[in-house]
Amino acid sequence: MNELDQKLIATFDGKVLRKDLLHRIKKGTNVPTFVLEFLLARFCASGDQAEMDAGMEAVLVSLQDNYVKPDEANAAQSKVATKGKHRFIDKVHVRYVEKEKRHWASLENFNSQRIAIGEKFYRDNDRLLEGGIWAEVTLAHNAIEEDNYAFYIEDLRPIQISRFNFDQYCEGRTQFTRDEWIGAILRTVGLEPTKLSRRVQMHFIARLAALVEPNYNYIELGPRGTGKSYFFSEFSPYATLISGGQATKSALFYNNARRKVGLVGFWDTVAFDEVGGIKVKDPDTIQIMKDFMANGRFSRGAEVIADASLSFVGNFDLSIRQVVNSERHDLFQPLPAEFDLAIMDRFAAYIPGWEMPKNSSEFLTNKYGFITDYLAEAFHYQFKHTNRYEEVSKRIQLGKSVEGRDEKGIKKTVCAFLKILHPIGPPTDEEFDEYVAYAVECRRRVKEQMNKRKPDDEFARIDLSYLNAQGVDVVVYCPESKDAPATQQPSRKQLNEKVAPEREVESKLNQPLPVAVPTAAVESIASAATPVLVPDELTERHFTIMYGDVGHSYESIIGPYLRGAKTVIIEDPYIRLSHQIQNFVRFCECVLKVGTVKKINLITGYDDNTQLTEIAEKLDELKQSLLEVDVELEVKLNPNLHDREIRLDNGWIIKIGRGLDFYQKPSGWFEIGANDLSMRKCLETKVDIFRA
Repeated sequence: MNELDQKLIATFDGKVLRKDLLHRIKKGTNVPTFVLEFLLARFCASGDQAEMDAGMEAVLVSLQDNYVKPDEANAAQSKVATKGKHRFIDKVHVRYVEKEKRHWASLENFNSQRIAIGEKFYRDNDRLLEGGIWAEVTLAHNAIEEDNYAFYIEDLRPIQISRFNFDQYCEGRTQFTRDEWIGAILRTVGLEPTKLSRRVQMHFIARLAALVEPNYNYIELGPRGTGKSYFFSEFSPYATLISGGQATKSALFYNNARRKVGLVGFWDTVAFDEVGGIKVKDPDTIQIMKDFMANGRFSRGAEVIADASLSFVGNFDLSIRQVVNSERHDLFQPLPAEFDLAIMDRFAAYIPGWEMPKNSSEFLTNKYGFITDYLAEAFHYQFKHTNRYEEVSKRIQLGKSVEGRDEKGIKKTVCAFLKILHPIGPPTDEEFDEYVAYAVECRRRVKEQMNKRKPDDEFARIDLSYLNAQGVDVVVYCPESKDAPATQQPSRKQLNEKVAPEREVESKLNQPLPVAVPTAAVESIASAATPVLVPDELTERHFTIMYGDVGHSYESIIGPYLRGAKTVIIEDPYIRLSHQIQNFVRFCECVLKVGTVKKINLITGYDDNTQLTEIAEKLDELKQSLLEVDVELEVKLNPNLHDREIRLDNGWIIKIGRGLDFYQKPSGWFEIGANDLSMRKCLETKVDIFRA
């Protein structure tokens, strides 16, 4: 242990954890970080290696006994029916079925949509109805044959720290320097601060801003695999992640039919992952979003006030260097067409995701950090109970170019830094100036892009500045665009010219610019009327499909990567039940639409000889059907198969955590989504597409 480890253990005994323990367990399960650390804190709180090893065994046993994997749902149901009751660790959802006038619960991995639940549970935990919560839940078997349900929830305990003492947290903070505290925060996230530059450390701290500052809106666009969505899917139980799909006003803001506020009323932070894929069908949604982002309130028949922060994260596939030197492109390029300048103007900050390192074990720490849930509670307390805006307003001095929304965004970013790094007491002048400079840069990045889009000078005052402790007016620049004339002095259209639309045709936008070009070529791009584009190329993708998402089909995920493939090899141990074989038939239909595939190899498993006979009959029927269209299906059965993988002979590999069976079973065959998989709700799973 180094000095910071010893300080953390001495000051926050029982609230810190060695982070490599998490890395060791995390690789083998999809359980969120705060759930795993809840168990690690229970069993591995000791510093003694022997006790820690014993604790790790206990955690693994607890996960083995209580965490159900998606393919073990049937065995889990049987266990409850046989034993009478059993405790599970899972994410619990509750939905109200209007036709039956009652509430039903479901567990993500238990595969039952009709679990009876008492009113006290969803009354005391509102978020059960709005996205679900992770919990230790005791399921019991209902032996009464007349009832229309087999299981009911006997007990439910949310996985969160039961008591949090903010004064004790602040007192502990006084024992650390500012830099030591940054190290403790980053270690809690799982990163080793000594391997990151100060600027990258600031980016990671800025990602946390929405968890401590109410009504704080920011955007981060960058490459895949930099952990943009981690903070909202795994770091805090007070944040929820919307992964692509359709953003509706009922789900987000207010449901008129139920007379209940949406996600913004139940979560500290609502994050939009893969923001470029958001589909907004109702124009009212954007207008309500504008109102909410501006002041935390909106009206939908009823006046609603909520504190939730909105975070927008997504991928950026173009060359940053070329975009800032292009008159036509800007750094808001991936956003949906519905996100106009009014939405963009409400972003307090734009974090440069392209400066973040790719996820790698090189940056992971094996030192001590806070138990994730403990730090999440500290952030939640400050989100609800502390306000540093007046303190910042009295101390900060901004330049003449800073306008109304600039000032508000900059101040709120500085407030977030103070809450995260200085929960008690003020920072030094040097530290305060560092936070202000970073906040000004992030707001300037927003304003520069709006200035490129607007054909007049509404956003032309981009030289944002602040007065430092010595009284010097410091103009802050964004590193990527400081020397880019196309961004600093964008050309203005004359009134008689045809003004370029704010959005290009979507197909053109998706074409990446060349990765590297000589300086002379960059200058020509900046002045050219049409940007240089190369043919559309497929790229690696890594994303998470969340529970309840729609809009994901085999065609949308795998279809583009099948081009040119002649042989498809699919390893999936769970192509055995009728609905799983139906999924495989739909996958084969997706393959046939490409027109080049001539052979499909399926490797799957089975439980017993009866099931083997049923599988063989159904797959033989499919095999004959495929032969009629000149495609050969070869089936190999392997009862010991566990991995799920699709390999194409054109070099692409697709890994879906749940295999082809990542859809929720429809409760009936006469509901939307029963036949069109793109409309069917999904189970939570990870998707990785990469070249061999």
